[in-house]
Amino acid sequence: MPALAVDAAAPVAHAFACDAARFPAPLLGPAAAAAVAAEKPDAAAWSADLSSALYNVDGWGAPYFFVNDDGDVAVRPHGAATLPGQEIDLAKVVAKAAGPRSGGGLGLPLPLLVRFPDVLRHRVEALNAAFDYAVRSTGYGGRYQGVYPVKCNQDRHVVEDIVEFGEPFRFGLEAGSKPELLLAMSCLAARGNPDALLICNGYKDDEYVSLALIARTMGLNTVIVLEQEEELDIVVDASRRLGVHPVVGMRAKLRTKHAGHFGSTSGEKGKFGLNAAQILSVVAKLKTLGMLDCLQLLHFHIGSQIPTTALLADGVGEAAQIYCELARLGAAMRVIDVGGGLGIDYDGSHSAQTDMSVAYSLEEYAAAVVAAVGRVCDRKGVAHPIICSESGRALVSHHSVLVFEAFSASEPGRIDPATGYLLDELTDDCHADYRNLMAAAVRGDFDTCALYADQLKRRCAEQFKEGVLGLEHLAAVDSLCEIVARGMGAAEPPRTYHINLSVFTSLPDMWAIGQMFPIIPIQRLGERPAVDGVLSDLTCDSDGKVEHFIGGRHSLPLHELPVHGTRGYYLGMFLGGAYQEALGGLHNLFGGPSVVRVSQSDGPHCFAVTRAAAGPSCADVLRSMQHEPEVMFEVLKQRTDGATAAALARAFGAMPYLSFDPEAAAMASGESSGMSSDSEGSAAGVAEEDYDEWEFMRGLTV
Repeated sequence: MPALAVDAAAPVAHAFACDAARFPAPLLGPAAAAAVAAEKPDAAAWSADLSSALYNVDGWGAPYFFVNDDGDVAVRPHGAATLPGQEIDLAKVVAKAAGPRSGGGLGLPLPLLVRFPDVLRHRVEALNAAFDYAVRSTGYGGRYQGVYPVKCNQDRHVVEDIVEFGEPFRFGLEAGSKPELLLAMSCLAARGNPDALLICNGYKDDEYVSLALIARTMGLNTVIVLEQEEELDIVVDASRRLGVHPVVGMRAKLRTKHAGHFGSTSGEKGKFGLNAAQILSVVAKLKTLGMLDCLQLLHFHIGSQIPTTALLADGVGEAAQIYCELARLGAAMRVIDVGGGLGIDYDGSHSAQTDMSVAYSLEEYAAAVVAAVGRVCDRKGVAHPIICSESGRALVSHHSVLVFEAFSASEPGRIDPATGYLLDELTDDCHADYRNLMAAAVRGDFDTCALYADQLKRRCAEQFKEGVLGLEHLAAVDSLCEIVARGMGAAEPPRTYHINLSVFTSLPDMWAIGQMFPIIPIQRLGERPAVDGVLSDLTCDSDGKVEHFIGGRHSLPLHELPVHGTRGYYLGMFLGGAYQEALGGLHNLFGGPSVVRVSQSDGPHCFAVTRAAAGPSCADVLRSMQHEPEVMFEVLKQRTDGATAAALARAFGAMPYLSFDPEAAAMASGESSGMSSDSEGSAAGVAEEDYDEWEFMRGLTV
């Protein structure tokens, strides 16, 4: 950089249209020079495999997600059993869903939630297969019969799929509230296995208990789990009133507890469950009432994301001791419900060091549970019970991907050569700092350089507050200091990528509890990601950002946005199929995403979109806050002409997120990512002839 190669006493030239890579290597030092050289390698040296390693896709994505030869994220819908012709290119799915209808797309606005029911089926089958193998290989005398806790994702199609896929395994449902109980009753009655369990957890009143007892009259295998001792009285009264013999269980508070956020619901001071004295009290009451045969299940929960099988075996062993004691006291025990806790490896580290990973496989989890229960029961001479688990997070996390768009990015600092004269207009003390800064840079004195840069910025800021310097002077000084810092080898601060998304709506756990999900570009992975970025959402809230990523990163490797526009760069958030949809709020009135359901098919493009729905419109989210969009529209229409009224109607019917010209977006995605919008699949219920009616129903008439 010529401006640095000067004597401190000489006039300073202003050649500031440069970046760190243009500093002479001697000024950078060996390490910084090597880093700059590595920033601009031959593009051919990069590959999809290197991107896969960079983002650790094989760590957190196996066996479902990988980077294909086209540099796109792809899905193996049947896990490791997926054949080469069955892999689904996620970028092509987005092109089909978001592409314009004139080009064969579905015209759905982003953000977009893509569901893969084949992945869900594989998760259900894999869980049951793991327990089946553990039972058979150890000679365990009982069987496994799991349930899905609907709180993890109450979406109708998700719950119905799990019941359908789990029917051969007697797989059931768990409910924790009255509406969850109603949906579980309906789904199991319509398509469930008659032996499937319906576990009723959560705090209960008479209405909840009565619903559960009514479910038994419908032939459902319902078990009412006591969370508090006083709930027994409600169960007894309701069963007498309705003339239904109940089946009850108890939730025990274990001493076993694991550290971290997800362990807070376990241990003696946990939110739910009965301690030893309360368990004995319930047994005594049931015995007095002649209802001890009603007690058939023991439930416990160590906590979500159990980190190791050692901790798991310790907790299961403790619970199995309680189970055997209840059998000794005369209860007709049949089922031990180990609760949730089967974890997800969000960061791909396969370790027990954080809440973001677990140090075991699905098979190792099942083996540890079966072995612990069998060992205690054998020692006590108690028949092996049915083993139930409530493994919701492990079932649904992988089945959906949230796709969203980065529509703009901040630019690195630079000085326009035409404005370099502003530095000569600085006051004498500021100009002295400026000369000292440049002289230190020429000497390669990095520490002194940083001190003078900080002093120059602080002094100029004070003089700006006093009205001595103008805004142009501040901008020139800030840019100069940033360029010099890069020339000295300082790390360039991450650039901010603005995303068409609400963190509060679609990534609530990331904001609320610091949960991290894998986020990576879904295309262009054959190119080197040359930018370190953080993500900033659309909301008017400083917490609406993502600046912590898996692997301990404080930035995410990203690509430059397409030079021809601000659209067509898509990111995916993975492993978020549990909890996020129900927990998401309406901050700034941003609603949920559009949704498509994608199944593997045997056609040339490997997938079919079987369901599609746009996300909530502006009218929908306004209605959820007790506003009346129809009335609002009529009020506004009185002050407009016909054309303006039509625009208002379209605004009420549109999604709250940013909207771009669909034709331009299609061109951008085709040019920048190589996405193809062709698929033999079509969305059920959204055929071309239905679009006019669909738009009419979503919008408001003028």
